[in-house]
Amino acid sequence: MRKNVIAMLIGYIIAVAAFAVFFVRSAGAQDVIKYSCSAQIYGALEKARIEAFTQRTGIKVDVRVCSSASAVNSVRHGYSDIAATARRLYPRHKQYGYYETLFSKDPVAVIVNKQNPLADVSEAQLQDIFTGEITNWKELGGPDKQILVVVPAAHTASYKNFARNVIHWRKMRYDVMTFLSSRVIEIVERFPWAVSFIAEGAAKYTRVKVLKIDGRSPLDMGYPYYQVFSFVTKGEPTGAVKEFIDDVLSGPGRKIMLKKGMTPYFE
Repeated sequence: MRKNVIAMLIGYIIAVAAFAVFFVRSAGAQDVIKYSCSAQIYGALEKARIEAFTQRTGIKVDVRVCSSASAVNSVRHGYSDIAATARRLYPRHKQYGYYETLFSKDPVAVIVNKQNPLADVSEAQLQDIFTGEITNWKELGGPDKQILVVVPAAHTASYKNFARNVIHWRKMRYDVMTFLSSRVIEIVERFPWAVSFIAEGAAKYTRVKVLKIDGRSPLDMGYPYYQVFSFVTKGEPTGAVKEFIDDVLSGPGRKIMLKKGMTPYFE
């Protein structure tokens, strides 16, 4: 009898222990967000925000930095809980249940090396640089140096937004193309006569110079070029993912966004 009781107790303890392990693992899984993030948005905001968010909430964020299209596809195939993208969802995506949360309207900055004496270009001159009509800085009042045009890969939202909003789908001329949009900063920092474009938030606090366009800096009223950043989820966000989004919309993450010079979309 006693042996039977002991056996029952041991079985009960093992069952409880197994349940406890399962519960802890389940709870832990709920506290990890799988996040695919546009390289532009990561450089502009998330590189500074994610660590602070995890320290404050205890929610771990496993981030994958990629193009906007790849980020959305990761959510589509169930590899990620949430994506951050620099391009708007297509109507068909919304029909399939994808949910878009707009959070920032960020200027597109035109960047050059700090050795470049040029400070301002017109919209027409900018279009001519990226379509090959202007190929030397002396044509803009600068030194007699060939312009090294650096662009992100054609599949990135950064490239597509610039092609649509700046050169209006004319053929883009370039010397160097990077896989990730954020890599253009590294190349412009390294080569004195390079020029490129990137989200203004990503260019902040780097060793590049941001050109004015027709006398306006990216932070001035009337600056002509912006792109919209958004979060994408399958269905309306809930739980830890919603907390992650709310951190940007109204929490401490919003302060980081404002400090980086990004404009909340809802203002």
